[in-house]
Amino acid sequence: MPKEGSKRYRKAAELVDKSKTYVLKSAIEVLAKFPKAKFVETVDIAFRLGVDPKQSDQMVRGTVPLPHGSGKVVRVLVFAKPGPGADAATAAGAEYVGFEEMIKKCVEGWTDFDVAIATPEAMLEVRKLGKVLGPRGLMPNPKTGTVTDDTAKAVKEVKAGRVEFKIDKAGNIHVPVGKANFKPDQIEENARAVIEAVAKAKPAAAKGTFLQSCTLSTTMSPPVRIDVREFASV
Repeated sequence: MPKEGSKRYRKAAELVDKSKTYVLKSAIEVLAKFPKAKFVETVDIAFRLGVDPKQSDQMVRGTVPLPHGSGKVVRVLVFAKPGPGADAATAAGAEYVGFEEMIKKCVEGWTDFDVAIATPEAMLEVRKLGKVLGPRGLMPNPKTGTVTDDTAKAVKEVKAGRVEFKIDKAGNIHVPVGKANFKPDQIEENARAVIEAVAKAKPAAAKGTFLQSCTLSTTMSPPVRIDVREFASV
């Protein structure tokens, strides 16, 4: 880490009381006091969940619309054969729309996009891209609304700020909830939406405390622990 970054990180760490958990509003107030980086940092929320990711019946995955968007320009690829689905995707603002030529580009290693959407018809071929798109978290999936005939709706929702969350092998989830230049209430509303969505995604097979820990941080900052007991749905 560069000296400037280390110095900034240490200054930020001094503002965090590591012995306590903060209510969401207070955690955001702490973030706002951190020294600023030379770029607009992303605000992330991270969870440690009380599930076993190795068990298929304890998978945690879903999507949630952020009330104020993510602040990120989302590049969308839509796999669709020529016709209404492709036309609707283009009209809705998808950066890349196509079928055979797009599949070929992906096979060759191209992944210069943030979200992939596919029509059910196109998925018959797109599913063969699992080894390319899967490891990068780009594979279209019906559970996240990215396999659909309503391509226009899917494109608009993704670009408006719908984010996906999925547990990793260590039992953690990381989700962006905005940018450091968002207003505090915008970050709070986005973060609250994500916390409640993850809490509601608790698998029936999960036992004990589901949300074991939750932290808020920016790209270059230390984490601030959030007291999730303020959320009735937890």
